[in-house]
Order: sequence, then structure tokens, then C-alpha cells
Amino acid sequence: MNKTLDIISPEARPSETFMDAEAAVARLEELYGEATAFLLDKFNETLASGKALARFCAYYPEVRISVTSHTKSDSRLSFGHVALPGTYTATITRPDLFRNYLTQQLGLLIRNHGVPVQIGVSQTPIPVHFAVAAHPEVTVPQEGVLDFSLRDVFDVPDLAGMNDDIVNGSAGPNPDGSGHLAPFTAQRVDYSLARLSHYTATAAEHFQNHVLFTNYQFYVDEFEQVARHMLADPSNGYTSFVAPGNQEIHDPQEDIPGLAKLPQMPAYHLKRPDGQGVTLVNIGVGPSNAKTATDHIAVLRPHAWLMVGHCAGLRNSQQLGDFVLAHAYLREDHVLDDDLPVWVPIPALAEVQVALQEAVAEVTKLEGYELKRIMRTGTVATIDNRNWELRDQSGPVHRLSLSRAVALDMESATIAANGFRFRVPYGTLLCVSDKPLHGELKLPGMATEFYRTQVANHLLIGIRAMEKLREMPLERIHSRKLRSFEETAFL
Repeated sequence: MNKTLDIISPEARPSETFMDAEAAVARLEELYGEATAFLLDKFNETLASGKALARFCAYYPEVRISVTSHTKSDSRLSFGHVALPGTYTATITRPDLFRNYLTQQLGLLIRNHGVPVQIGVSQTPIPVHFAVAAHPEVTVPQEGVLDFSLRDVFDVPDLAGMNDDIVNGSAGPNPDGSGHLAPFTAQRVDYSLARLSHYTATAAEHFQNHVLFTNYQFYVDEFEQVARHMLADPSNGYTSFVAPGNQEIHDPQEDIPGLAKLPQMPAYHLKRPDGQGVTLVNIGVGPSNAKTATDHIAVLRPHAWLMVGHCAGLRNSQQLGDFVLAHAYLREDHVLDDDLPVWVPIPALAEVQVALQEAVAEVTKLEGYELKRIMRTGTVATIDNRNWELRDQSGPVHRLSLSRAVALDMESATIAANGFRFRVPYGTLLCVSDKPLHGELKLPGMATEFYRTQVANHLLIGIRAMEKLREMPLERIHSRKLRSFEETAFL
């Protein structure tokens, strides 16, 4: 008969209430630090002894708020308040990483409701894999390597706590009857932080609040050159550039050693204080990668993400190098059908659209009617078949015509739809790289000088659009259009 192991946890700490957001976050950091330090110590002790002497459990800290009044908050706000009286909770991980975000969100709750937040220890255990994630020198052995089962001694990741039920609107109340305060559970956040490091080869700490996605390596090369130019002038406000492998430079003349093997979706970060810089992720080709990247970056609660990649132009009036500003999406990517059905409209966001159009005008030096020479605004179709041109043309071409699509790619609608789903402002500006319906296929040697110039301008436009969005008040960017009937108070 197997002996039941005694359960050992850190010393219980009583909950405390706070009317000061910074003090509340400091308490979250203290509780989280104690819990993870306990697990790390016990994990190292267990590996050193090779024996399972006890079961060790530590728990995520939590935020709890109770609202008793039906008094309405400012109706213009899309976040920072709860809609109905009740008790609301959220488990918290990595409060050091999310310090600015948590301080802002808790500060809004305290101000808008005039009640304190309660900080304590939750009933949700911290999986040992996530507790040691910040220590790359520590490796969690695979099941079967040790003489005992790791899950008998420590908590391990639980898929039941790592789903998207809250953001998908299908989550019921918490087990204690409280409502949800944040869009993600702590385990879901921890899972994505680990995945981000794996897929992008950069730590979550380097990600900035404004994220560009691309499907073409050229943009990566351009991004590094732009970053070095920005760093050369301190008045731009950018402080460093980070490449895969967490290789960070502050001097524009510094070399960046290349990795022997790039990750699946390498990320590059042009950093500013408080995360107000720009991140570029090369997601490669296809809606699956687009969904994977946005699924995980969403937990960082970025202020905006934009797709700046290549597309097929569908109109004879277009030429290679023209821009397409998406104001609608035809979704045939299928990767989000279960989470966000295709009948859900994905609206264009006015603030993002204006920022992109103004950025195009600034970089190209064209305005008004002249801008129409190089840019079309219209529907972008996103499909999951890269070789759609080889199909019987009567089907796809007819659908594209009915939708009034002006461009086609494999990522944009996925990124926009996941932005809508995760309440992250989104937008799309594409560059026409081929026109398969009109005999201009994507073949070597077909790029014109105009095309090459436009591609170089494209990245600058994306960065400039992000700078414009950065200058807007946060409550203006995070539109109420992205909020549903019942929303979490946290952004």
C-alpha cells in the first residue's frame, strides 16, 4: 500500500485590504515570491535526496474586491470597473512582470468604486514547472526519470485551469461563487509565458505594448536597421534592442551574435521605458502560426497589434508594392471557428485605421486623393490554403468577388479575430507582392524598384502608426467596441 505523504505548505498569511494600488501590488509580489521560493527550495531538496518525503503545495496570490452598490461608473469607460454588485476575484502570477498593469487596473477599481481591494492567498496551486520557470538553470525532469512520480510530490500544470473560457464568455462563476476580475487565470498566463519563450526565444520581460506581426524575413532585417538608427538618437526615447536569445544592445554599433538555430517565430524588441516600445514577431506563413502567437501574446495585455505583411492583390488596378488597409475581413482561415464563429463580425477600429492611414501619408509624402494611387481600403480575405490559385477558379474567385475583397493572405483575419476575441486593438496594412489572378505570380526577379521601395517603407509605416497609437489615451485605444455584455474589470 502506498503511504500518503504529508502536505507541507508555506506559513499561512492572512489577507489584507488596501486602498493604495502600489501597496497592493507590492503585497502580491511578496506573496508570490514566498510561494515560488518555497517550491524552488523544496524541489531542489527533493531532487538532491532522490526521495519523496512529503507533498509540497504553494498557492497563487489573489486579488478580491466586493462591491455592494448599484451606482454606475463612468459609462465612457470600457474597463476598470465591475458592472454589478458582488465579489470578484483573480489569481495573479508574476506580479513583478505585470507591476505597471496591475497598479493601473487596481488603481482604477479603487477609484471607480471607492472600496479597497483584498490581497491574499488563493486556493489555486502553483505548478512546480511554472514556479521554477524564472530559473533557467533548473530543469524539471520528465515523468519516469525519477524513482517516484513528480505529481505525487508537487502540483503540475492542470489543463482545467488553462483554458480561454473567461475571454470566450463561457466561464461560470468561480468555485466560491465569485465573479471573474481578469480575462485570464494565473495558470493560463504562466502557460503562455512559457510558450512565448519557447516560440520566440525571448523572455516575456522584453515584449513591448505595441506588437507588429509579419510574414516576411525582410521586415526583420529592416527592423534591426531602424532600431539601430533609433538608438543613435536618444531623443527618440528608445533605450535598447533585443534579438532572439535575449541578446540586448544599447549601443547602435554593437554586434548581435546570431543564434545557431532560430525559433519558430522569432521576436525582436525596440524597447522604451515601461514597455512603450515596439515588438516585431515574424510569425511565418499560415493562420495556425498567427493564432498561436496571438494566443500567447494576449496574456501580456498589449495596447495594440498590427499585421504588416505581404498579400496577393486581387484587383487589376493594383500594382506590386501597393498598400492595402483592411477595413473588413473574409475569414476562411478556420483556426478560430470553435472560439469565434465566422458569423461574428470583426469591426474596423477607427483609431487604428486613422493611425495607419496617417502613417502611410507621412512616410510616402502623399495625401488625400493622391494617396489612393498606392493604397486601397477594403476587405482582406484570409485563407488556409497557400496554393489556392491551383483550385478550380470558379469557387474561390466568385466568393472573393462577392466579398469585394481587394487582397488575400493567410494571417490577417486570424490576427484581427483574435484581437477582437482577446480585446486587443488590431489592424492590418498589407503590401501587394503578387497578383495571381492577373498573371503576376510570386516568382524570382519580378520585383520592381517601386516594389522594393514600398516594402522598405512598409515597416516604417507600421512603427509610425504604433507611435501614433502610443500617444493616445489608453481608454481611447481600448474601445468599448471590443467589450461584451459581461466583461472583466481588468483590461
